[in-house]
Amino acid sequence: MTTAPPQSHDELDHRAIMEVMVGILAALFTAMLSTTIVANALPTIIGDLDGTQAQYTWVVTSSLLAMTVSTPIWAKLSDLLNKKLLIQISLVTFVVGSVLAGFAHDVPTLLAARALQGLAMGGLTALAQAIIGSIIPPRERGRYSGYMGAVMTLATISGPLVGGVIVDSPLGWRWTFFVCVPFAVLSLFVLQRYLRLPTLVKDVKVDYAGAVLIAVAASLPLLWVTFAGSSYAWVSWTSALFIGGTIVAAVAFVVVESIVPEPLVPLKVFRDRTTALAIVASIAVGIAMFGSSVFLGQYLQVARGYTPTEAGLITIPMMIGSLIGTVGSGNLIVRYGRWKGFLVGGATLLIAGLGLLGTIDHATALWQLWTFMVLMGLGMGMLMQNLVLAVQNTVDITEVGMTSGAVAFFRSLGGTVGVSALGAILASSVTDKISVGLARLGIPASQSGGSGTLDLDGMPGPVADVVRMSYGDATGEVFLVAAGVALVALLAVIFIKEVPLRTTVRKHDVEAEDVVSETVGTR
Repeated sequence: MTTAPPQSHDELDHRAIMEVMVGILAALFTAMLSTTIVANALPTIIGDLDGTQAQYTWVVTSSLLAMTVSTPIWAKLSDLLNKKLLIQISLVTFVVGSVLAGFAHDVPTLLAARALQGLAMGGLTALAQAIIGSIIPPRERGRYSGYMGAVMTLATISGPLVGGVIVDSPLGWRWTFFVCVPFAVLSLFVLQRYLRLPTLVKDVKVDYAGAVLIAVAASLPLLWVTFAGSSYAWVSWTSALFIGGTIVAAVAFVVVESIVPEPLVPLKVFRDRTTALAIVASIAVGIAMFGSSVFLGQYLQVARGYTPTEAGLITIPMMIGSLIGTVGSGNLIVRYGRWKGFLVGGATLLIAGLGLLGTIDHATALWQLWTFMVLMGLGMGMLMQNLVLAVQNTVDITEVGMTSGAVAFFRSLGGTVGVSALGAILASSVTDKISVGLARLGIPASQSGGSGTLDLDGMPGPVADVVRMSYGDATGEVFLVAAGVALVALLAVIFIKEVPLRTTVRKHDVEAEDVVSETVGTR
């Protein structure tokens, strides 16, 4: 007589999983949409609130930075406290931040509200991954992770389009913040009704020192990249202080994490080969995911003269490619149980797409742009969620929040710092190209209004043409740099060892199943 393998009490049927997924997907869509929806609305927002150029940047940076540094904190708490309670706290916090941002009447209030949104977004991102890892076995997780990846990609890429449409409508820019609230409320009610998760650990010991140090280590390089070249030189004592402070904070963080009983990011996470390599690859995915929406939108509006709504519509092929890559690879992984090939294929497509985008200029044909965007979207979709799947497959349910959070943290960090660094590269290149272009026309560089201005309508025709061409030609250089980073991601996924996807939620259930199989085999 054959003995059935043990069944985990945490496993749910498909209907129960989909009921929970509705709430999780609504929360995830809310978090990701809010990171990009203001991209095309920023000129109107800053103009209406009488803001400065530095404040313009920080409307985006404040939320991304708060999300980045809070993600591992939420991930650790998810291994210590009830995940349902934590994600509900995140949703309520997000609603409060969104309402405050929508009613802001000055830039400091808006920045504080955006930081509160970012804090909540870190929780929604980390907890969504942790909940999925807690209720679905890795072998079946590809299908549901595909849904999550599709929603994340849809929200990230469609954000600028939605924001542009809202700004161009009678609603006004304040609704770029209000529009996210209904999704958060929907998620709150659905999760309250259907999500049932036990608290796995009750003895809570929060690593406050690690939380502070990781925030400092992540924030300092972002601040340095943001202001270097404008407020101070790249090579200066100020830059040295930023870099030195980052190194000191990082070293102190490693020391603290090695001695505290409940570290925020246990160092053993990085000793695992799969997790370490997935983190490296996730950094490149973050740069592609956030950078694509920022720089493609700017290229289409500034260099090509499209409206915010038109720019969003033109990027739809990238969104379609991401959806196909995410959902398609997820379903194929469920069917065949193999995942490494999709990681390698995704990284290859990402390099191809970014590399081809590196060839664009101010006159590139739209059909070429669409082809390049589809390739990048396919690669991004195949990588994003499957990297998390590969990591979750190697750990038990009690560590899934910690490891998922580590991958999400470095993906966000890559996007946050990467966008700032690529923006600095773009600004420098644009400045040089504008100077050269105006010199050829015999026009003083002061007539361009500086490389930071986008008020092309207020410039003389020849000067505006030079600025447009400069932005168009310089944008390709940004994507070439991103392609180089994606090459590192390809090398990382090549060296990841493929482990068969287990069919149980808990790792120890696999061990028990193996024991049962061996016992049956000896009879």
